[in-house]
Amino acid sequence: MSTVFVARSRALQNWASDVGLTLHVYKVGVAENGAEAAVEALNAGTHAGRADWELLAGEEADGLDEAAAIEKVALKETLVDPTYYPQIKRAPGIFKVKPANVENHFIVREALEGQQIKRLKLTPEHVATYLIRMARG
Repeated sequence: MSTVFVARSRALQNWASDVGLTLHVYKVGVAENGAEAAVEALNAGTHAGRADWELLAGEEADGLDEAAAIEKVALKETLVDPTYYPQIKRAPGIFKVKPANVENHFIVREALEGQQIKRLKLTPEHVATYLIRMARG
């Protein structure tokens, strides 16, 4: 069973902030052997030149492959071009996320569910939940 996951690297986020991308860059991926094992593999392989990846969220996604997940998320968020930034070493699935999109997602969801709409203080876990929902389509 495949698992869609979202991970972040603080070193990558600091670098992205320094070069003008944004502080909000996250890795979206799909793994067959679980999200924890996938993040361990990211660290072992120094994915995007970083070895400090941490798992933010993971969710089972039957029949979803990584290319399809990346394509679905890319409809809403900006995929960082790995050929334009040689520092990330051609790593696929890294997204530049707009916090306003994440906040709007949760506000609309609350409104549709009939809940009282409240101001949301975004956390990395909110961003991960948002990206997983986008990947699952």
